[in-house]
Amino acid sequence: MERILITGAKIVNENKIFEGNVLIAGERIEEVFPAGSTHSMLEDLENIRLIDGRGKYLIPGVIDDQVHFREPGLTQKGDIHSESRAAVAGGVTSFMDMPNTDPKATTLTILEEKYKLASQKSFANYSFFLGATNDNLEEILNINPSKICGVKVFMGASTGNMLVDDPEMLEKIFQHSKTIVAIHSEDEAIIRKNLAEFKEKYGEDIPVEAHPLIRSEEACYASTKRAVELAQKHNTRLHILHLSTAKELELFRNDLPLDKKRITNEVCVHHLWFDDRDYARLGSKIKWNPAIKTQRDRDGLFSGLLNNSVDIIATDHAPHLAEEKQRPYLSCPSGGPLVQHSLVIMLEFVRQKKISLEKIVEKMCHAPAVLYRIQNRGFIRKGFYADLVLVGPDSPWIVEKENLLYKCGWSPFEGQQFSNKVTHTFVNGNLVFSNGKFDERQKGKRLEFRKSDV
Repeated sequence: MERILITGAKIVNENKIFEGNVLIAGERIEEVFPAGSTHSMLEDLENIRLIDGRGKYLIPGVIDDQVHFREPGLTQKGDIHSESRAAVAGGVTSFMDMPNTDPKATTLTILEEKYKLASQKSFANYSFFLGATNDNLEEILNINPSKICGVKVFMGASTGNMLVDDPEMLEKIFQHSKTIVAIHSEDEAIIRKNLAEFKEKYGEDIPVEAHPLIRSEEACYASTKRAVELAQKHNTRLHILHLSTAKELELFRNDLPLDKKRITNEVCVHHLWFDDRDYARLGSKIKWNPAIKTQRDRDGLFSGLLNNSVDIIATDHAPHLAEEKQRPYLSCPSGGPLVQHSLVIMLEFVRQKKISLEKIVEKMCHAPAVLYRIQNRGFIRKGFYADLVLVGPDSPWIVEKENLLYKCGWSPFEGQQFSNKVTHTFVNGNLVFSNGKFDERQKGKRLEFRKSDV
């Protein structure tokens, strides 16, 4: 069993920062101890691999609960190998992938085929959502909640034509699901009405600046309010994905610890970084569903992070080919690549003194593990899996095509300088990424979840 000692790093964990050492034995953390203290293993350093963490921050691996890695069926855009490679280079050690692939992951058989692909290809740890439809309740009822992260419900059509619009089916999902029900929350009727109005005004040449007016605050709020009411009625574990409006935060509580909440939410990094003024510069590169909205919404979501109205940070990483993103508004797909840059984006906010490093680690590492009840991950604790990331502060670099790892080969952040750099990423105790180089032999593990009442 290989032992690795990370020495002299500034460890960021459970709302503390302290200089210390972490000893890894095989897949797990064997010990965490402050600098200057002693440990019996230090007497036998010849048999320990040393990693110098001096001057760097050591954090738990980021857990991203919302990605689209595009495999199977859409691998011209991305695949599990390419996008998990980008993920670990960005400090993401675990991901949860969405069901709108080809075929759509709406049966447990198809879902297990995705798990098999990941076991062969993924650098990071992985789980996959089962997609809900208007007629697959039996599949949802047969989920093993210790093996699958959740059920994904599109309450507004986004991609993949998986809209669940049967009220009776929605009631049954909320009433009977044994795991988290994760919602893409936009009201389809409102969106269609808004789209018709803009088509009448512009014909086929709708400007991308209209996107947040078509997929509007009203559409988001109405859908989220309905989902919250259903969850309250049935005592469902509900998670609202990618909040995009400040108004939606009125529907959530911030006076309970996360492990006591039944209704939770997240914000994605693009809704914190951009606002509708950026469409003029970046156009469809920042066309996401739900849409990036106003500065007031962006600032409100950021405030929600600070006061715990927002529970976790994710990406909605959703790569498309560059030529697809250059199409006119009506035929341009929504989504973009983010998983390589989410951590450094948030660390830039730390540099700007908008948020603390401890809060970033809470929302990107600890909170996803608590919310999804992930077994033995998300914290730097003895006995937990050694999913760890070393970050070099004051290490400026610029996002360029040459350093992008996304298969699609582009990013809305091209030309942006970041101040922090991920230098080492450990997954299950294996040094998968080190100073730009990958250990191609290493593979992640299937995430497991604590069994408990839903």
